[in-house]
Amino acid sequence: MRHSGRLADQLRPITFEIGFAKHAEGSCLTKFGDTHVLCTATVEEKVPPFLRNKGSGWITAEYGMLPRSTHTRMDREAARGKQSGRTHEIQRLVGRALRSVMNLKALGERQITIDCDVLQADGGTRTAAISGAFVALYRALQKRVEEGKLDSIPILHHVAAVSCGIVNGIPVLDLDYTEDSTAQADANFVLTDIGTVIEVQATAEQEPFQEAAFIQMMGLAHQGIKEIAVLQKKALGLE
Repeated sequence: MRHSGRLADQLRPITFEIGFAKHAEGSCLTKFGDTHVLCTATVEEKVPPFLRNKGSGWITAEYGMLPRSTHTRMDREAARGKQSGRTHEIQRLVGRALRSVMNLKALGERQITIDCDVLQADGGTRTAAISGAFVALYRALQKRVEEGKLDSIPILHHVAAVSCGIVNGIPVLDLDYTEDSTAQADANFVLTDIGTVIEVQATAEQEPFQEAAFIQMMGLAHQGIKEIAVLQKKALGLE
């Protein structure tokens, strides 16, 4: 039994609240337990210079944590004058994940910027950000179709992400901060709703782990992603 009372293969309570930000084309307040991330999608009728006149769109992402999203106040990165390596890594991951499931040609010469702002952190902020970012992106595209600015939603597959880890020698799903800070290994899985792999990040924190443990974590991730995808689709009115 985990400290929270969850089973090894049990997700935290997860919700996706559509339309949380009034002015954004698409928005979603994402909650993975006590990790809360506000994701917004902004659609612009232009693309970066390297894509001009090429008939293709682009998706990019930015990520940040509010000063009191953590147990003690953290400085704003704007005040420091630079972003951390972790921030760069996560926002690039979010962008890659979303582009991998998008027909960018069908999007046309538009850029969509996804902003992921962590309001409260309790482990798994990047996985919550990816899962919520997809919902915000999809909602923004739904609106474009409703407005007659797109013929159809140019998304090939749904995408979500979840963490797994080895805690007290046992592979478990969807780590909170307490588990993440003491895990022998932790991993982040970015998968589609049909089970294909977009990205996997796995690290031994104390000592190398066996391939069998990784396979167990992968199995947990596939199960978790299926459950998350159902919640995403319900939030978007697709189920």
